[in-house]
Amino acid sequence: MEPVEPLHKGRVRRRAGIALGLTSLVAPLTLAVGAGTAQAASACTAGTGPYQKQVERFLGRTVDGRQSTGDCKAIRAFQATHDITPTAGYAGPLTWQTMNTMLQQKAAKKNPNAAGKCPTDKGRIACVDLTRQISWIQDGARLTFGPVPVRTGKNGTETRTGLKKIYWRSIDHVSSIYKVPMPYAQFFDGGQAFHSTKKSMWNPPGSAGCVNMRPAEAKTYWDLLKNGDDVFVYGAKPGT
Repeated sequence: MEPVEPLHKGRVRRRAGIALGLTSLVAPLTLAVGAGTAQAASACTAGTGPYQKQVERFLGRTVDGRQSTGDCKAIRAFQATHDITPTAGYAGPLTWQTMNTMLQQKAAKKNPNAAGKCPTDKGRIACVDLTRQISWIQDGARLTFGPVPVRTGKNGTETRTGLKKIYWRSIDHVSSIYKVPMPYAQFFDGGQAFHSTKKSMWNPPGSAGCVNMRPAEAKTYWDLLKNGDDVFVYGAKPGT
């Protein structure tokens, strides 16, 4: 989550209608309609959105393209879980973008590099697909770990594409810019790094350039990778 990091020592740290095929890609979509926040229990009055049918299908609702109170509450619960604002229950572009990203992640299954976009001639390499918001580790053409969902850079601080190498690792890193923890940080391009975060992996890309991961998966990346290992970032983040 930081665009520039100096190279010196210091403090170097849903009613659910979809089940994602891989355990590592299962989104937390188990909110029951009416449960959760006071907002989720209050009147829900958002109208029919441009992605109504797609969102209804994703959430396992009746697909009629007409907003109902139940649809509105289910959409709002999804938005609240995934930090999508405004949390109004409206089936708009950002909500569908998030759901569509989840669907693409499900389709990745056990062969995330089916299109052959991540190099297979580098030995061990960590691949990052900005379009699907996933990452995995492969050794040649053999999948070693993943794919797992990630959260990449937001507008203005996009995660930079291209072939890079891990050059600095800091297990308990704390950002010198933002003063926030970055556990299991593995830097590969300026201040951009793999690192753990507690934020939702399925909200829109929102980091300051880093590739955010869930804690257990960031730890596995830490255990599997080392300085000098290749990283390949490609694609374009959702919404671009």
